[in-house]
Amino acid sequence: MKTFVLMAGGTGGHLFPAMALAQELGRRGHAVVLMTDHRVANYGADFPAKEIHVVPAATPSLSNPIKFVTGGFKIVGGIAVAFGKLGKIRPDAVIGFGGYPTFPPFVAASLRGIPGILHEQNAVLGRANRALSRFADILAMSFPQTKFADALTLEKRVTGNPVRDRVRAIARTPYPALDEQGPLRLVIFGGSQGARAFADLVPPAIALMPEEIRHRLQVVQQCRAEDLDRVTEAYRLAKVNVELAAFFDDLPERMARAHLVIGRSGASTITELCVLGRPAILVPLPGAIDADQKNNAMVMEAVGAGWIAEQATLTPYSLGTRLTTLLTDPDALRTAANAARALGQPLAVEKLADLAEMLAGKGTTEMEHTS
Repeated sequence: MKTFVLMAGGTGGHLFPAMALAQELGRRGHAVVLMTDHRVANYGADFPAKEIHVVPAATPSLSNPIKFVTGGFKIVGGIAVAFGKLGKIRPDAVIGFGGYPTFPPFVAASLRGIPGILHEQNAVLGRANRALSRFADILAMSFPQTKFADALTLEKRVTGNPVRDRVRAIARTPYPALDEQGPLRLVIFGGSQGARAFADLVPPAIALMPEEIRHRLQVVQQCRAEDLDRVTEAYRLAKVNVELAAFFDDLPERMARAHLVIGRSGASTITELCVLGRPAILVPLPGAIDADQKNNAMVMEAVGAGWIAEQATLTPYSLGTRLTTLLTDPDALRTAANAARALGQPLAVEKLADLAEMLAGKGTTEMEHTS
């Protein structure tokens, strides 16, 4: 049995792939410890680790000298705290999943000579991972073409982005049959900011579509609680069959039943769409640092698995026209679904766990030789 410390920023995008790896390492009989920040309380209650440690961290601010200095002290303090904790845990290897909370414990692991893997979920290398690359042994990437990765000299492996067990369980669900009279299932979701934008854009877009298509639509849409009433009314006036909720706990299953998805293009969304093999209209989050969502969406669009729609120029008319074109072209949807599935990496978690085991064994061997 080996001991692994996983390090991740306390948001879903970083914690979910770490959770998937923790599940897999646990199945293989290893011990897992998580190091993260205080936000883990929102996401990590079910994290399968024997211990969870909150390590002080800060986001560096070059524009604010006071924040830069106080942040620097906090980061140094976090390195010291993590250094002490790692001395007690004595892990065989560490795996970092990005976000600035990864920085102090990953640096501390390097100072202790513990081998480490950095995992990048997006098609653009995050700033924390770029800063940490000099301390890592291996960079595990979700996509073969990852912006800023080419400039790094460390070993690189394409593993894909680990997905939750429930997504893997339905990964082989065939694309739903499409005929000229049958239902057209559309799923719309996108986090809190996506939910607001889609509540404003999608119902009027659908209302502009031809009546014969509207009558076949079965819409599932994530909505903020305060928008539910007005969106319900918009669909009622358009005479569209719709199911609305602030949160769907069975979203992967609903995506698997969909003919088309409208969503943001965060790493987890892209990964799950590709593992499930579902085409999507992708609306990248505007103003994202390093345009990571835009870069993710471009990966799908480049192989014909999805279509990018920029929020700044998206109107009900343009979206309604795009939906009408796609939903009346079953061959285009099926082709895009196949392209998405070809991009999918359903065995990503096994590949990453294999890499972690390999590095843990290598680390032990090297330490034995040098002791």
